[in-house]
Amino acid sequence: MDDTMNIYKEFFKLPGEYKAKFYSNDINKSCKIYSSSLSYDTDEVHYWRDTFTHRCHPLEEHIPSWPDKPTNYREVVSEYSIETRKLFNKILDMICKGLGLEKGYFEGELSKTHLISVNHHIPCPNPSLTLGMPVHSDPNLITMLQQGEVPGLQILKDGQWIGVKHIPHTLIVIPGLQLKVISNDRFMTPVHRVVTHPKEARTTIGVFLGPSPEFLIKPATALIHTEPVFRAFAYPEFLEAFVGLAKFDAQLALNHFRSKS
Repeated sequence: MDDTMNIYKEFFKLPGEYKAKFYSNDINKSCKIYSSSLSYDTDEVHYWRDTFTHRCHPLEEHIPSWPDKPTNYREVVSEYSIETRKLFNKILDMICKGLGLEKGYFEGELSKTHLISVNHHIPCPNPSLTLGMPVHSDPNLITMLQQGEVPGLQILKDGQWIGVKHIPHTLIVIPGLQLKVISNDRFMTPVHRVVTHPKEARTTIGVFLGPSPEFLIKPATALIHTEPVFRAFAYPEFLEAFVGLAKFDAQLALNHFRSKS
């Protein structure tokens, strides 16, 4: 965890000329940096961050597109990807046990997409003017977050924003909206945001599991006692509604897929 966090702090300090080849707004590019400065003239709301994202599974397919700087980037991040995926599988098996589903229910197509997404926030002179990340719920299956020392993550609870403290060598696990659907509305997906800091840079590592684009997501049959809460849908259809129609409003997006009683 320490090695991986240090790698990303080094990466964001690299010369802009090197990082520039990763800048992209192409949603299909497997390894890219999104910077709020790239779309400053077109964004309705400006968020204070650079985000570096790349795919991790299968490793041998995606590693060639990863950075070769810092020099040990691929070695360190490969190990981090492998170990976090193992931990995800253990957590998902515990969820299976709790829900009464067979062990391994989430393996395969339901967790095929594996991403690392790192947010880097430089100090913001006036934090009251912007956010580091917008108010949102995670649209994927499940998320694992490694925070840095600088605070910023907040969870909405009982109508109030609660700061999540940094505890060294811990990972925050966030159930995504697909887990809410598959559990037939049993799981809650927390609403969260990131605020900026006036003096210190903030780097956090997010690891995301999600379904393959072709796979139909629906409530698990074993959890349907009368009728399913949600209809079946493919993940790209959900993302289109979540980003476009609902503007990242989770409840509005989910209502689009609720079964008609």
